[in-house]
Amino acid sequence: MRNRFEPPRGGHSTSPAARSLRSRAATAGVVAAAAATLATGCGQAADPAQGRPASPGASLPQATTYTTLRGLPQDSDPSANTDGTVVHPTAPVPISATPGGPPVAVLPDKQLGGPTWLPVVGTEPGWLRVLLPSRPNGATGWLATDGGKLRTARSSYRINVDTSDRRLVILNSGRKVGTWTVAVGDAKTPTPTGRTFLLASLAPTRPTYSRLILPVGAHSATLDTFGGGPGTVAFHGWPQSSVFGKAVTHGCVRVPENALKELSRVPLGTPVVVTA
Repeated sequence: MRNRFEPPRGGHSTSPAARSLRSRAATAGVVAAAAATLATGCGQAADPAQGRPASPGASLPQATTYTTLRGLPQDSDPSANTDGTVVHPTAPVPISATPGGPPVAVLPDKQLGGPTWLPVVGTEPGWLRVLLPSRPNGATGWLATDGGKLRTARSSYRINVDTSDRRLVILNSGRKVGTWTVAVGDAKTPTPTGRTFLLASLAPTRPTYSRLILPVGAHSATLDTFGGGPGTVAFHGWPQSSVFGKAVTHGCVRVPENALKELSRVPLGTPVVVTA
């Protein structure tokens, strides 16, 4: 099977930054597989280290799936397409609420054992606006480009989920890779809508319901925690095909095996747009 972090041929350009994405992602596979032992249901088990401040800015919170960040702008166009640009910090970098503003959080270079890759949703001279993996859903922040710690690449993919039709569509360069009927959140624990992104790829060492779990940068709007974790929403498989086409989950998107295989080929940081 293809390395689950490696972009497929044509998924990224062959620029140095894109090649770096492949090499860093490939070496992170072993680490992510170990981290996957923490995965439970629609979230990862609590990891106290994820909430600790990191340099620079020792008193600032980290932007991870375990944290809630205050004072940052919300995604202003949650259904819009991006140009596919994704960014990776090679070391922890500060996050600002506005271009040129003071740091309010720190973005670590790793998420859930693998490299941090986030989609760029806006630009200003010397600054990139990115979607963040923390609560609240749709939180964004600004990263300065002059520190020499950011690498960019481009994903040609986009993932669309329609919760009303229970439909997953994967696009590559605007062309459909495939369409699948999936299971989504029920009325009490709906799959959150809006624009998010593929955050990580985890392979449980002892899989129960899925050989692969693909967390995104969004959380349940009705569950503060699930299975001891922060309520992170994810794509994953399911052993019973009878669930597909139904609203029966705690917010995650359960997908058929062939859809999971295609999702495993999508680069980290790729936008995911969920509509109702």
